[in-house]
Amino acid sequence: MRIEKNTMKTNKLIWTMVAVTSLGLMTACTDLVTKEVDSRVVSNTAGGAPATGATGLLENAYNDLQLFTDQASVYSMMEHTTDELIPPTRGVDWSDNGVWRSLYQHNWDPAHSNILNAWNSLNQNAYRAGVIVETGDASSTQKAEAKFIRAFNRFYVMDMWGQMPVRNVTDGVSVNPVVKTRSEAFDLIEADLKDAVAGLPTTGPFLGTVGTAKVPNPTATRGAANMMLARLYLNKAVYKAASAAGPYTFDPADMQKVINYVDAMKADGFGLNDDYFATYRAAGSNEVVLSSQQGSPQNRVYMTLHYGQNPSGWNGFATLADFYNKFDAGDKRRGVPAGSVPGLAKGDAYYGIGLGFLTGQQIDDKGADLVDSRTGLKLAFTSDVPLSGAATAKGYRVMKYHPAFYSKYILLRYADAYLMKVEAMFRMNGGGLTELNALRTLRGAPSLGTITLDAILDERGREMYWEGVRRMDLIRFGKFNADWSEKGANKDAFRVLFTIPQQALDSNPNLKQNPGYGGA
Repeated sequence: MRIEKNTMKTNKLIWTMVAVTSLGLMTACTDLVTKEVDSRVVSNTAGGAPATGATGLLENAYNDLQLFTDQASVYSMMEHTTDELIPPTRGVDWSDNGVWRSLYQHNWDPAHSNILNAWNSLNQNAYRAGVIVETGDASSTQKAEAKFIRAFNRFYVMDMWGQMPVRNVTDGVSVNPVVKTRSEAFDLIEADLKDAVAGLPTTGPFLGTVGTAKVPNPTATRGAANMMLARLYLNKAVYKAASAAGPYTFDPADMQKVINYVDAMKADGFGLNDDYFATYRAAGSNEVVLSSQQGSPQNRVYMTLHYGQNPSGWNGFATLADFYNKFDAGDKRRGVPAGSVPGLAKGDAYYGIGLGFLTGQQIDDKGADLVDSRTGLKLAFTSDVPLSGAATAKGYRVMKYHPAFYSKYILLRYADAYLMKVEAMFRMNGGGLTELNALRTLRGAPSLGTITLDAILDERGREMYWEGVRRMDLIRFGKFNADWSEKGANKDAFRVLFTIPQQALDSNPNLKQNPGYGGA
């Protein structure tokens, strides 16, 4: 076996990560949530003694990123609250005491289980990453990786709740974590990411090649830190605003930083993939900036597919007709119909699953029309879908990770950063049209004659749908409180921040409830 651009360090890293990944495949998944909010937690992923050395702790910290692959928790807060995903109740299916509907209709409360689980997990993950920074045997690169992971988790705490508890590694469990304001949290995250940029490798999306196959980079790189810095500065107007609900003022100097960080990513080898859906395959792509080595995209498959399809799904989430209608007919991102997915022949497993938006009549793996066993009718997905009482076939489904080809779940993708740069250019001086049209041409969409904020937001939706960034986008563009199908009349501006979970308030007197939820 020959590895291009081989060094002893690169070779060792490839085989180390193979071993780490193999270990991760044997790890059991659990939804257990500890009640000791913000307490000191030592992870034990392999069933033996808890890892304490820097290498074991760092492995656990990467495994913790599987949090973002779940259909609940963080993902539900970033997507169910937006105009691109609807969680219909079908009979008694997906009722779940309104946990999904309350997010969609913006009427969640301090007892919401998904919000509590996300709060606990993100803060625990950030703390565990911080332990590595203080671990004596941690190398400078390991500390840089740990600072990136800590910043990655803290970013979501800052973004979703507007305040952030911080526990020092030397604090005992009886010490209540101090609580940083949103602005203070921004500064801590910024410092961690800048340190990470200085200490992370510049290997880009691939470590090298094995034969003719490229080996995707399994860990954080300088590109990942640069992307999070770009995201941080693009949203700085939101995070540093006097009021969480705005107005937001975008400093041209911050927009220039966004451009610079994205350009640095390109210099490291990240770029746009000509084949949109190939990015989500196991072979990897120059678009993949960071992926979860432990969690997989399986929840993205099951949460939307009908139970009569192969694989049998949970018949859950769908997209809204208005969102689907944002796509031009020739836009490749709309999808590939079942029976036409490259690499699959009639009779193959999952031949009946398309890519992108699954619309109309669905087929089985032999190409025959599927019939809904509950209704006896042909299974044809329709664009209309009510929030409650939805028939089994209502709603177009979404399939980015095809079950025949997926491997890792993508946490950061270069196309997102590319559109951050477009937005920064426009906010700085009205530019970005050429770059926006370059992406649209690549995706098979016609060029635009002019560029506006609405056009940029729509393009971000078309490019990044169901990838967990829509809530951030809607807030930054001032559209989070807009009307969409069956959202209801609730337009509370304070909901740009989530409620602090009641359990967290009870455990840490330094926390104060966010305005609008009572007790502020």
